[in-house]
Amino acid sequence: MALERAVLDLAARLGYEFRDPDRLRIALTHRSYVNENPDSGPDNERLEFLGDGVLDLAVSEILMELLGDAREGALSRAHSRVVSEHSLAQVARALDVGLALSLGKGEERTGGRDRPSMLADALEAILAAVYLDGGIAPVEEIVRRHFSRALSAVERGETVDAKTRLQEIVQERHRETPIYVVREATGPDHDKEFEVEILIAGEPWGRGSGRSKKAAEQAAARAALDRVAKERG
Repeated sequence: MALERAVLDLAARLGYEFRDPDRLRIALTHRSYVNENPDSGPDNERLEFLGDGVLDLAVSEILMELLGDAREGALSRAHSRVVSEHSLAQVARALDVGLALSLGKGEERTGGRDRPSMLADALEAILAAVYLDGGIAPVEEIVRRHFSRALSAVERGETVDAKTRLQEIVQERHRETPIYVVREATGPDHDKEFEVEILIAGEPWGRGSGRSKKAAEQAAARAALDRVAKERG
């Protein structure tokens, strides 16, 4: 009963009334729950797949409006910030999505309700459920309302560099801080080339080079962010 109440409360916080409430229930059902309860119905993975594209479309249309004549590169950077896992997890936490998730016992024990990747995936599934239920217009309304902090930041021209972005992600996922190690410095003092490697929990995550340590660290952070994006799919 508590879980059912949490689902209803989430729908109210979203500000959208589902014509088919079962869509929201599926969006909140993790595969671990279905594995333990085979008769419970489908999990949210297909909705998560659709939601990724739905969110991309909604955010792209909003940014085209907010950023006026901004060129493709600026739009892409703004888009990446708004739809990042960190941003999605923040929105999901504000909505208390974790309270409404149907999880298997193992995921429950290991903190799945507050895991950034799970929250981000569930939010994408929720947006897909809204899209299937009512089309793109209510999705855009939800994004404008609940992503307002990130949208306002990009509208003001605030940017986040690669090191900052990576630190946000790593602290969310691993409760660690990336360590930057200079692996090589070549060339004369007035024209050195630095190669820097990032270590996270003692493991190498990426390398980058540059004419200064700061530039090399940013390049290494971008390489690590590329790895994060590929691992997420």
